[in-house]
Amino acid sequence: MSGLRVLGRAASINVRKVLWTGVELGLDLQREDCDVKAEAFRALNPNAMMPVLIDGVDEREASFSMWESNSICRYLAHREGRVDLLPDDPRQRALVEMWMDWQGGELNNSWRYAFMGTVRKSAQHQDPAAIDASVANWNRHMAMLDAQFVRSGGPFVLGETFTLADVVLGLSAHRWRAAPIAHADLPAVEAWYQRLLARPGFAAHGPAAGP
Repeated sequence: MSGLRVLGRAASINVRKVLWTGVELGLDLQREDCDVKAEAFRALNPNAMMPVLIDGVDEREASFSMWESNSICRYLAHREGRVDLLPDDPRQRALVEMWMDWQGGELNNSWRYAFMGTVRKSAQHQDPAAIDASVANWNRHMAMLDAQFVRSGGPFVLGETFTLADVVLGLSAHRWRAAPIAHADLPAVEAWYQRLLARPGFAAHGPAAGP
């Protein structure tokens, strides 16, 4: 099958990163539900995690597949030649990727316990002290993002230009705002979030899709 297929649930924050990127690129991404435990899916991603991208570039060619949501977003931007979203300049590109990697690592690790306990209601994540510690860590990391807007001096994470860093961090900011926790007062993050709401991709795959 030719075309671009995204395997994963519509509610998954990592699937939504890819879908929002697709909107920014004007791509017709075909999302499909999948069973991550199925042998066929594990053959595509041995981590058994969503999403997986399948790029059937041409019916005469074998399909290309890959996993890791941030890497998929980078691949799609590069595939479409969108140097605004992912610059060619080595230093500018490195800064975009630095913030994307920070989102996928440090920021994600800060909220996991609190989110699982307060939003997902996981029975394994109900220690009040651990939730409080995770909330504090989550707010501390979001404050780092707030400070970045002061440094960049622009409306977006890296200044005047909207990049993939805004996509992945925008969805993280939405999750933070939507969680039933005590939120730090972060005016720069809030102003940026309101600007993101004007983008159709975020409106569709951010607030409309859940935390």
